[in-house]
Amino acid sequence: MNKLIVIAGWGAYPRLLIEGAKKAGVRQMDCVAIKGSTDRATWKAADNVHWITLGGIAEGIRWCGANGYEGAFLAGQVNPLSLFRGRFDPEVKRWLAELDVKTAHTIFGKLSEKFADVGVPILPASCFMDDHMPGVGPLTVRGFTDAEARDVAHAAEVVKDVGHHDVGQTVMVKSGMVLAVEAFEGTNAAIKRGGKLGGKGSVVYKAARVGHDMRFDIPVVGLKTLKVMHRAGATALAFQAGRLVLLDREAVVAYANAQGMAIVGIDSGLSPAPLRPVAAS
Repeated sequence: MNKLIVIAGWGAYPRLLIEGAKKAGVRQMDCVAIKGSTDRATWKAADNVHWITLGGIAEGIRWCGANGYEGAFLAGQVNPLSLFRGRFDPEVKRWLAELDVKTAHTIFGKLSEKFADVGVPILPASCFMDDHMPGVGPLTVRGFTDAEARDVAHAAEVVKDVGHHDVGQTVMVKSGMVLAVEAFEGTNAAIKRGGKLGGKGSVVYKAARVGHDMRFDIPVVGLKTLKVMHRAGATALAFQAGRLVLLDREAVVAYANAQGMAIVGIDSGLSPAPLRPVAAS
């Protein structure tokens, strides 16, 4: 593929995807930047930029279709409150009204349908993230204690069950008790909520559910989340190997080591996220 585009929310993820694609030999990597969200470093890394408002995503989709992109990525964060308070144009409001259940998968799934309608398939947002998707084993100096390992195993079972409802990408457990299950508020807010209950000694498990659509909403952890964990009293982070994007890996691992925290990739038995687009047959 020679001409791809990233629809970029905030955070470093879209920039890293652009850089990874260029490193892998993609000739042109452009960016649809969202006013008030997309980082300057992201749109500066792209070859070309097209600006939209979050409420004007329909216009952005049509623009992508008219400019001959072979595929697009949905990467970066969008404030969940924007889905309730955003000034969407009438066309986008109709799309959202068609959804009886509104989750990351249904909302981004609807956007993916609209991109497909203009001939631009949405590609897995894990593609070209080779340097940012760690595998099995500890990243930190220490691994889990026996107590942490038991809580991680329990969290993994919780994720397996509640994930069918498209919630629970983050689960926080202490001494066998579930302190928090992530809903629409996001990872850091869920951890803060759990920390108020459990205090020091909890574990955080970050996971993609069985059947997770890797085109969007892939689990992501960065330094901010580690700092939130530490303040909330969490001592360990577990994640599914090959199914999580780790931003600022060196800084994350250094911080965790300094605080005596453990970060460990778990073999979930599920397929790793794809690192390259699959060519259309």
